[in-house]
Amino acid sequence: MSFLQILTLLAAGAGYTLLVTLACIATGLAVGLLVAMLSRVRSRPLQFLLGSFTYVFRGVPVLVLLFLVFFGLPGIGIRVPPLGAMMLSLGLIAGAYLAEVFRGALDAIDQNEIVAAEAMGMSRLQILLSIEVPQMLRFSVPGMLNEFTTVLKYSPFAYTVGIPDIMKQAMALAATTLRGLEIYLAIGLLYFAIYKLILVAVRALERRFRVPGLTPP
Repeated sequence: MSFLQILTLLAAGAGYTLLVTLACIATGLAVGLLVAMLSRVRSRPLQFLLGSFTYVFRGVPVLVLLFLVFFGLPGIGIRVPPLGAMMLSLGLIAGAYLAEVFRGALDAIDQNEIVAAEAMGMSRLQILLSIEVPQMLRFSVPGMLNEFTTVLKYSPFAYTVGIPDIMKQAMALAATTLRGLEIYLAIGLLYFAIYKLILVAVRALERRFRVPGLTPP
């Protein structure tokens, strides 16, 4: 079996790896945006809950939370499918980190723009959607890219809950061929290819929403 054949066989699991990565990124983005938006609400109990969420989920290891969701919840009658377990564990943890990225980006917005918008009679919702969110996304691009890369690096945990991703395919192939060096080298190349795909997408987003004068052309 040639190295190209090994790479081709492992590529069969690349679709699952990409699916898991994108699903967890989407979950993280939704959770992060929701927490960041709610952080603008002036409510002490809500701020306590949001702070507790980010504190807990930034401190829990991904694998521990994944096992808790997938293997622990059935003990109380709640069964979560493998992809759902990855989204609830890795997605929520990514969301906790992204919430801090978005919150910092919101704090970086020039408050004079907010005051000017209020003076023009814009509502709080209009200010949020027209001024704060677009700028927040612009400022957040580097932090988002870093977190997306982290999600990709944690995606191999999907094999522990039965998702036939690249890692699961590789372990089965290594057990039958005993060519671990070539197989895991092929895995590294495939993950790097997925990383480059995500990088290109994020760079395109960065160019689309670049703040004039703050980033190089």
